[in-house]
Amino acid sequence: MLRIAVPNKGALSEAAMEMLSEAGYVQRRDRRELVMLDEENGVEFFYLRPRDIAVYVGAGTLDVGLTGRDLFQDARVDHGAEEVLGLGFGKSTFRLAGPAGRFTSAADLAGTRVATSYDGLLAQWFEDQGVPDVEVVHLDGAVETAVRLGVADAIADVVETGNTLKAAGMETFGEPIMTSEAILISGRGQHPEGLDRLIRRLQGVLVAAQYVMMDYDVHRDLLTQAAAITPGLESPTISPLADENWVAVRSMVPAKKTNQLMDQLYDLGARAILVSSIHACRI
Repeated sequence: MLRIAVPNKGALSEAAMEMLSEAGYVQRRDRRELVMLDEENGVEFFYLRPRDIAVYVGAGTLDVGLTGRDLFQDARVDHGAEEVLGLGFGKSTFRLAGPAGRFTSAADLAGTRVATSYDGLLAQWFEDQGVPDVEVVHLDGAVETAVRLGVADAIADVVETGNTLKAAGMETFGEPIMTSEAILISGRGQHPEGLDRLIRRLQGVLVAAQYVMMDYDVHRDLLTQAAAITPGLESPTISPLADENWVAVRSMVPAKKTNQLMDQLYDLGARAILVSSIHACRI
């Protein structure tokens, strides 16, 4: 039985459960449920605080978990756990920020206090960057007010639009500390039964979100040119039509280029161009 940790709340929770559901796994309907058994798929889900997931997987208590890359690195359990797969959602940037005009780079923070909710990650980063004598101040939340309240000289936090920082008279500076997203982690060097299946299913969901299926009819004389526009992952599927001068073509295409490709095909002479979504796949 594969034991999987899932965020029980926060920005990652809903997206993680939706992805697992699209991958064919049963998910809880009641937020009060802490454990969910999916006997048919041979997995058991444990709904935990996002910050605790890396700790449980790193200690070997659970086999795998879905969490943020920032939370995983902050837990500093890479001796017992490792990143297996990026999941494509929950993207964010972890950056330094301070009073407008005061700092320009991480080197300016030598001998200062920096407040953050990710003290493990930040302390390691300052060490790696060779910035000395930085006191990392741990706060559980609302780090934007730390400077105004005199708790710190600067902060390090997850930044999306930066509007909250501007409202507090702050600005980002220096290069981003890291770019984060939701990831799948597992025990380092461990390969429990069911892990390969989980990875394949999640990869299938990721690919399905990036591609659509395109069908169209085209004259045989134009088939080579049409196939060059929609080559598919390996090769398009070609089927004969009642009119022997025409063929039907089916191919996976990048979702972002859908309308571009439809225009190119139509200009070429293809007709009955249809697009349908892909819910799951195996590549």
